[in-house]
Amino acid sequence: MTIALAGPVRPGIPSVHIDPQKLLFSLSNLIAGALTLAIVMSASLPRPWWAILTVYVTAQPMAGAFRPKVLYRLGGIATGAFMTLLLVPNLQNSPELLVLCMSAWTGFCIYLAVLDRTPRAFLFQMAAFSSAVISFPYLDDPINIFETTISRVQEMVVAILCVTAVHGILQPWSATPFIRSRARSFLDHAQRWAAEALANNHTKLEDEHRRVLAADVTELGMIAIHLPFDQRWAPATRQRVTALQQNLASVLPLASAAANRLDLLRANSELSPDLAELHADVSDWLIRDDASIESGTSLVRRCTRLAIEAEGKHTWADLLTASACIRMAEFLGALIASRRLTDRIGTPGRPRLKSQSSEPFALARDHGVAAMAGLATAAAIMLYCAVWILLAWPNGSATAAFAALITCSFAAQDDPAPVIGRYLLATLKTFPLAALYLFVILPRVDGYELLIITLTPALLWMGYIQADPKRSPEALPMFSCFLVAMGFLARFQADFALFINTGLAQVGGIVTTLAVTKLFRSTNVLWTARRIVRANWAELAQLADIRRPFTPERWTASAMDRLGQVAARMAIASPGDSLHAADGLADLRIGRNIIPLRQALSHVPYEARHRLASVLAGVRDIYMGRWREGHVVTPGRELLAHIDVALNALLALPSNENRQTAIHALVGMRCNLFPDAPATPLTVEA
Repeated sequence: MTIALAGPVRPGIPSVHIDPQKLLFSLSNLIAGALTLAIVMSASLPRPWWAILTVYVTAQPMAGAFRPKVLYRLGGIATGAFMTLLLVPNLQNSPELLVLCMSAWTGFCIYLAVLDRTPRAFLFQMAAFSSAVISFPYLDDPINIFETTISRVQEMVVAILCVTAVHGILQPWSATPFIRSRARSFLDHAQRWAAEALANNHTKLEDEHRRVLAADVTELGMIAIHLPFDQRWAPATRQRVTALQQNLASVLPLASAAANRLDLLRANSELSPDLAELHADVSDWLIRDDASIESGTSLVRRCTRLAIEAEGKHTWADLLTASACIRMAEFLGALIASRRLTDRIGTPGRPRLKSQSSEPFALARDHGVAAMAGLATAAAIMLYCAVWILLAWPNGSATAAFAALITCSFAAQDDPAPVIGRYLLATLKTFPLAALYLFVILPRVDGYELLIITLTPALLWMGYIQADPKRSPEALPMFSCFLVAMGFLARFQADFALFINTGLAQVGGIVTTLAVTKLFRSTNVLWTARRIVRANWAELAQLADIRRPFTPERWTASAMDRLGQVAARMAIASPGDSLHAADGLADLRIGRNIIPLRQALSHVPYEARHRLASVLAGVRDIYMGRWREGHVVTPGRELLAHIDVALNALLALPSNENRQTAIHALVGMRCNLFPDAPATPLTVEA
């Protein structure tokens, strides 16, 4: 909702629209900054500008996120300060070794932050950031490093506590409604995508939708970390959110699997009238806004009945029909269960969950990608310091500090260069405003109250920009340039030479960071995507290896996370790139077919178990080959023969739940690995 601040609109004069929520966020930041400045000035701390800058660096539009992150940030500050006091006094006589150690420490922290990928990463990021900005400006004069470190810690702690308290009062935020909102958004999107996929549009639309759907599932887990910090008694439990994630994660592969079977039946003109009618009713339910859970449950029962009828006929077309019906029933069931869980989030009581893992939704971790980010950060900081020392630039220490700040802020991105370029432009645009305040306005200001009144227009404007997701990357450089260039000290100093040197230090740090980033990181996006794809292949090979531990829920979570990560990076890949041959959604479906095969091993006779083991060994070899070669390796016909033999072996057994799920898994694996193979000859008669 927006408020139009305008009278009668004149031709050619645009109306001004102000979002109340963004304005409240900016006002909260201003109050927190004013309170911080008052405390810091009253305590006679030497760098008030650093404290007020910390307010805006840590502020976020979702105020409730401060509650968990304040602990991580304070822990990071304490860790960074400890490392500064450990290294600087002991290595002050060996500046080269000191720079090497500080760079290595910063790189290690960034490695941990990129590896973690949860709000806990703020602890590592803050440890790297705080140690860099405390130590680098004083490497050439480390005598008073203890007093300096204590002052910086006090300034940052005051700022973080003030911004947390003010936002907690003015913008009380609960994670529970946000989780419910995101889950409903996912369900609406997933239903639209499933309807399009069942209508034979999935190949065209999968790349467009899978990134959003996979990212939404991962985001729910990120928000769930905030639940113990809710102001209210946490009505939504971790178990309920984990169950919701598991259901949502199954929607994407199950819907695409049903679409795959329907495509194969359409290609051979074997779509029966009953299945065509059921498909039409399911598609209609998916696109209707008023579709009820009861009608969805009725569709699930129809899918199950048609699947049972088709399974008894033992022809390949009937097995495809049964597989399509089962997958439709399963993804409809997952959607219905997700709806019910979403509606119950925010209600008292512990959830009653059946066959759901209580293990948190695991994110995929790549030590290689994290190590690359950490090494690039460490190498960049060492290069900054080498340039500073070789040039003997008096303000070079500030340049190193700014460079470390920017590097730590954007280290988790594959290619931070575009963001850093916008950072530079925003900094240059803010210099005239800082000069106006420093040399024209502030000389006429006397007293704390008048200072806050004078700064209010600029800080409110920049805070409003920070609340806008599209423009928020511009806010940090604007605050940094505005506050640092003016340099709120204990006494006002309108020193033009100091202003220019400080500005050059900021611009120099940004330009150096941009140059090093282009040198080390700009070709990293596709490299990262290929590593993620290969890691997924390696895990699929392990999942199919019957000698390995079996943790299906953990694999599903990490595979879903990787699917979103790769899809987000595919946009920059050229049309002929080998990445396009790697179908992450097909891999996800194959992995979900491996799971029931492994579960069935202990429930079938020896002969059938041997056949299933041969199939799993073949799948393991395929994905191990892909992992070694680094590109898609076409499966051989020997694996197709193993699948057909195993399928006939299972069809000869008495019907039970494990046999049925294993049959559906073999059908799915055949369709995904050999979509163009002719119908399998079934030796078992109805």
